[in-house]
Amino acid sequence: MKRILALFLASAYFAPFALAVDQKFGVVDLQKALQSVEEGKKAKSTLEKEFNEKKKQIQGEEEALKKVTEDFKKQSMVLSEDARGRKQNEIQERIMKYREMFSKAQFDIQARERELTEPIIGKLRKLVEEIGEKDSYTMIFEKSESSVIFHSKKDDLTDRVISTFNK
Repeated sequence: MKRILALFLASAYFAPFALAVDQKFGVVDLQKALQSVEEGKKAKSTLEKEFNEKKKQIQGEEEALKKVTEDFKKQSMVLSEDARGRKQNEIQERIMKYREMFSKAQFDIQARERELTEPIIGKLRKLVEEIGEKDSYTMIFEKSESSVIFHSKKDDLTDRVISTFNK
């Protein structure tokens, strides 16, 4: 009975080591891959162009708003109370429209970024799965600030994913 108990305890102690031999882990940085593959670079370029157009529109409206506000401050002393009230309301309306335009531009850029990058990330994930299956990986982790604290450089598949994706 003591032998069986000792054998059981020994097998329980060494079992994790036996299992670890057959496991293979990898790491991939999907953000780096997204920014490095040709499709990702094209998406980024497209997004930057669209962002810069929206930025010009917003800056133009911001400058116009500043000018209207400065002009109002200069003229407010000579305007009647009624005219001053109307002008203040016009400026407030314009400020609200500016804020709406700014919020809409942010939302549009974020939506456009998702639209451009989600298909590429989907392809990258599929490629990572194919590499995992082909090379018998037990698990491949996505490298991010919150999940992978340490990994060996030999386990990083990012460059391989990028070069395979670009073929």
